[in-house]
Amino acid sequence: MKIGLEIHVQLPTKSKMFCSCPTTDAPAPNTHVCPTCLGMPGSRPVLNRKVLEYGIMLAKMLGCKVADTAWFSRKTYFYPDMSKSVQITQYDNPIGEGGVYMLNGKKPIRITRIHVEEDPGKTKRVGDLSSLVDYNRSGIPLAEIVTEPDLSTPAEAREFLGQLIADIRHVIDLPGDGERSIRCDCNISVGKERCEVKNVTGLKNVERALTFEYIRQSKILKAGGKIERETRRFDEERGVTISVRKKEFEADYGYIDEPDLGIYHIKAMADAIKIRESPQQMAARMVSEYGIDQKMAKQLIATSVSVAELFERVARETDVQNAVKWVAGPVSAHWKSLQEGDDASDDIVAAVRRFAAGEITDAECGMQIKCRLTGEDAEAAAAGSADLEALIEQVIAENPGVVADYAKNDKAINKVIGSVMRQSGGKYSSAEVVGAAKRILESKMQRTVQHLAHALGASHFDRIAPGAVKRERKGPEPLLSLTRSRIRRTRRCPGPRRGR
Repeated sequence: MKIGLEIHVQLPTKSKMFCSCPTTDAPAPNTHVCPTCLGMPGSRPVLNRKVLEYGIMLAKMLGCKVADTAWFSRKTYFYPDMSKSVQITQYDNPIGEGGVYMLNGKKPIRITRIHVEEDPGKTKRVGDLSSLVDYNRSGIPLAEIVTEPDLSTPAEAREFLGQLIADIRHVIDLPGDGERSIRCDCNISVGKERCEVKNVTGLKNVERALTFEYIRQSKILKAGGKIERETRRFDEERGVTISVRKKEFEADYGYIDEPDLGIYHIKAMADAIKIRESPQQMAARMVSEYGIDQKMAKQLIATSVSVAELFERVARETDVQNAVKWVAGPVSAHWKSLQEGDDASDDIVAAVRRFAAGEITDAECGMQIKCRLTGEDAEAAAAGSADLEALIEQVIAENPGVVADYAKNDKAINKVIGSVMRQSGGKYSSAEVVGAAKRILESKMQRTVQHLAHALGASHFDRIAPGAVKRERKGPEPLLSLTRSRIRRTRRCPGPRRGR
């Protein structure tokens, strides 16, 4: 099975691609239109410069070679949602070609090309087998990203598309709602011939459409049939693809150069454009520089890029351990406050720096960060923290076996977290409950370890991390092997042998 995608990104310009009509949501059908986007005789297109800038930014993000010049072509358009019967697009000279995009930093997905074009209107089918056309969307600028058939499964295609969308939104500030969206044409071949499923929206629907097509084509081939090259659409309600028309070939589109638009020399523009680091690139760099696992790096960036940037700052000014402890904990729990309010980064870094220097305690540092982010009074926050700890102690007292369970498997903490969240009625954030429960359980586990070591006669234990101890005296086999997540008792030292 081979899968290739054609991703259509509506670019976040304020006006359409070749006219001054707005791209915002229209109050009614066919209101954001003019003679140019309707293709009236005598109207002539004028290119929106911002479209080229966004196209170059995406080409650079995808590692494509950006062309020195660009021009446009007319593509014969057979359908009523483009009233002028042609679509202005790029054919033989796209903005970028020959890129590579890394999926999860491991698998390379080749990018054939990226070009810009205008969007057609929207057709709405009604019950009496007729259709209504809304031309508000006609002329809105699109960037089309075409991949090679390097994707192997529907799940992988969904993962790739989700990662790509996150990077696109960050690089060109693409809004996540409204009329602007990302649509995908899915090309899949189980045998020699491929089928295309047009205009699929949503990651889940992409996976569903491809999965259905894989099953459908596999059944036809297994029965000795032949796959027809065709265009299909995906019915979201039924979860099936439906044949729409036979797939056209390149010659059917009758490409000709657009006579109303000239040749654009874009090399100087491309050289001047600098793009921001994409979330995927940022995650790979954080794993390399700070030694954190990829899951944590992705989690920080998925929460907010500003949270990830704060993590890097704290790691540079203190150390990685404190960055993980405070930014991935209390700060992530209140990340919306970090973005919406005034910049609290300096105060947070200062608090963590004082904690690292031993000037304030763990609880005091957490309290300062929480109060700074939420604007809560320090005394009220302290009282709330004391109430939370008392509630956790009560839950543990009611379930005395949870400490031993946590020593064997750290997932046992979920029992405490669930009980506290239910009893508190959502009064505390999940991050606050997790942090406090983990701190209290590890403290109790540490005391349990010390009692166990004393009972077994170990001479001396050094604390190496919260919840982990190691026997100092040397020997061929340790008396105890204790880790953060479990306590495992190994073979006892043999007693004196009886004389024979």
